[in-house]
Amino acid sequence: MKPQTIMLVAGEPSGDRLAAELVKALKAERACAGARFFGAGGAEMSKAGVDVLVDMTQHSVIGIWEVLKRYGTFKRLFDRLLRLALERRPDVLICVDFSGFNRRFARGLRWEIEVQPGQFGGWRPRIVQFVSPQVWASRPGRARQMARDFDLLLCIFPFEKAWYAERIPELRVEFVGHPMIDRFQAQSSKLKAHGSKFRIQNETPVVLLLPGSRVGELNRHLPVMIEAARRILAERKAAFRMVLPEEALIAQAHEQLGEATQIEVQIGGLPEALQQADLAIASTGTVTLECAYFGVPTVTLYKTSWGTYQIGKRIVKVPSLTMPNLLAGEPVFPEFIQDAATPGNLARAALELLNDSARREAIRLKLGKLVTTLGEPGACRRAAEAIASLLK
Repeated sequence: MKPQTIMLVAGEPSGDRLAAELVKALKAERACAGARFFGAGGAEMSKAGVDVLVDMTQHSVIGIWEVLKRYGTFKRLFDRLLRLALERRPDVLICVDFSGFNRRFARGLRWEIEVQPGQFGGWRPRIVQFVSPQVWASRPGRARQMARDFDLLLCIFPFEKAWYAERIPELRVEFVGHPMIDRFQAQSSKLKAHGSKFRIQNETPVVLLLPGSRVGELNRHLPVMIEAARRILAERKAAFRMVLPEEALIAQAHEQLGEATQIEVQIGGLPEALQQADLAIASTGTVTLECAYFGVPTVTLYKTSWGTYQIGKRIVKVPSLTMPNLLAGEPVFPEFIQDAATPGNLARAALELLNDSARREAIRLKLGKLVTTLGEPGACRRAAEAIASLLK
């Protein structure tokens, strides 16, 4: 019996990391013994043993407007990957996050096979999406197409499985838990129940600035964050630390900071920084869940281009862009989007939290309960088990 061939498509550094973790888990599955892995991703996937033929991590963008501006680039990547899939004919295609691209890729591959079935000799790969597109937040009608394109959808948020079951019961959906839980398991033993008594007590409150992981996010978020920090310091004493995910962003950050030397900048080490933080000011996104995991009260913001915002505000159906707020069903974190994300609003919300220790403690308790809903450690192991079941 020939070894299985598995293709993975991941975009952005976060998807590259998640795909690498999944590959390590798949290699422990008997059904995947000796499997050959290839596809698109980055350095983490390559280290995990994937033959990375297309580097997707350098093409990280967010927002409809930004994607449209780079349509030609994404079309070339799409066509190249489609040729690879049709030439190598994998047994399984695993689309890791990167939903806008991957939904279209899964559909394109299905279409090629269905239009010319005789050419492929009965080959029909199983197609998996690991991390649900946020169709529950906007354009829910797309879920129907997903039932035609995917054999298995692996979700990381607890409410998603029921959402799909109500609308498209024919699609197999599994909740595997959030991979973040595994990554922070070591810290979890130190911060039992994410309780405040395990937190480092600071004489001067430590405020983290988490502007995002993309150049565009830093361009839009840093000016308002830096000015908010200045206004906070005019009212009270605080220590500010900016955490960036990669070295490539540091020159841009220092250019924006200018004379704001009171803000320390570091690369990586977010878990340790969160363990020491009293408050964070962060862009909406995965980092707000990391703040929640460590029990850090957070003020969130997001600013994007005018075009993307105009489209987004017409199609987004959820009351918040901050995932902890959605999971809790209430605005646990103050949130400011687009024109509301001003230095004054950020500073005011941050000062209210810094000056109210009882409110911060109440938020930490809510966050502790919220994090328990994200599943036990072992998300990628459970995902690998579900994928392996397709091969048996």
